[in-house]
Amino acid sequence: MTTDTNFLAALRLSDSFLPVGSFTASYGIEQYVNEGVIEDAEDLQAVLSAYLERIVGPCDTIAVANAHAASERGDLEALLAVDERLHAVTMPREFRESSTKAGTQLCELLLSEDGISGVGAGFESGFRSEREFDAEPTTDDPESNPLEDHVHAYTDAIECGETAGHYAVVFGVLAQQKGLEREQACQAQAYSFVVGLLGAAQRLGRFGHTEIQAVLEALLPDLEATCARHLDDSLEDMGAFAPAAEVMGMRHERAGRRLFMS
Repeated sequence: MTTDTNFLAALRLSDSFLPVGSFTASYGIEQYVNEGVIEDAEDLQAVLSAYLERIVGPCDTIAVANAHAASERGDLEALLAVDERLHAVTMPREFRESSTKAGTQLCELLLSEDGISGVGAGFESGFRSEREFDAEPTTDDPESNPLEDHVHAYTDAIECGETAGHYAVVFGVLAQQKGLEREQACQAQAYSFVVGLLGAAQRLGRFGHTEIQAVLEALLPDLEATCARHLDDSLEDMGAFAPAAEVMGMRHERAGRRLFMS
């Protein structure tokens, strides 16, 4: 795969146009705005910078990087472990639901484009905590590619509810399959997350296009540094410390008026 093709794949994966349902999630930003914590562009930038430092870096970036590496090795057990860890450290229920729904959509939309079986129309994630799925990929096809068997098995695991199918994990697998390097994958996922939250803030009617673009431009160095800092972290390093964001996410679950699902 050429570098140009990799670049185009990264653009597509990070584009808010990708129909994975991310437009329905604000990951607590709606509650920040409703409670008056975010009033101007400076407040918005500070909150999103904290998200990068405390959630995206130590959780999503580690998940993408480890999922990418596991996919490159063809290691299904490692992929399931990344999913399990990310599910465990994501505290607010709405955050988990948004992540797994988007992951399921991404899995159905793009992994299936490459001929990956086990993902069909109406496919929904129903994560079970007890493992009832045979994690060893098997095939009767003598021409099967062993490095793709884990992708078949992973999508099957999501479909049968054996694993959660978090967005960052599916993203890491898909990015590796599309030929992106690990750092490219982490940056693309972080960018899509930040743009999604900025889009949510704009749709809430508090910010114009110019303000949103200025905040995005200011956050890019933080995004790059965050991905670089966590690129080589192990799965054991994964864990968020973002009590304010988590509290906002939990309050949002009981809010009387909600535009977003999280």
